[in-house]
Amino acid sequence: MSSPFRLLTCTIAMACATLTAGHALAHDSDQTQIAHVMMAAFDKPSDPLKVAPMVVQGDYAVADWIQSGRGGRAVMHKEQGHWTIMVCGGDGLKEAAALTLTGMPTESAAMLAKALATAEAGLDPTLLKQFAMFDGIVKVGSGHDVHHHTGTSAKP
Repeated sequence: MSSPFRLLTCTIAMACATLTAGHALAHDSDQTQIAHVMMAAFDKPSDPLKVAPMVVQGDYAVADWIQSGRGGRAVMHKEQGHWTIMVCGGDGLKEAAALTLTGMPTESAAMLAKALATAEAGLDPTLLKQFAMFDGIVKVGSGHDVHHHTGTSAKP
């Protein structure tokens, strides 16, 4: 292999590795920010919140959560670099059609629904039942007090 070709190959490989690492860091950073938003809104020393799994697609995400033995899902949206909780719900938020009702683009909704199904596929069935316990869908969104919304049988 000629030296210029080898140099070009190494340069391309390093560029790809850097881009891949940058994407992974952005994804990890999004998940960290999402967990922080959820914890700031709902976590209590006497009633800890567990947030996992989370799936991110661009500026949208779905985060599963459990608190006090009950759970649900939160649909998140990133606006101006900050994640906010749009709605909380149960199993309905696993469906792309329901995700589009939040204003999410159809393509993002389809990708998130598929990613969530994959993320939840290996989970204990008990966890899946807990995620399904949230009764209805509650709009949270910016400007709403996420600590005191009503109409649910679970916390967040």
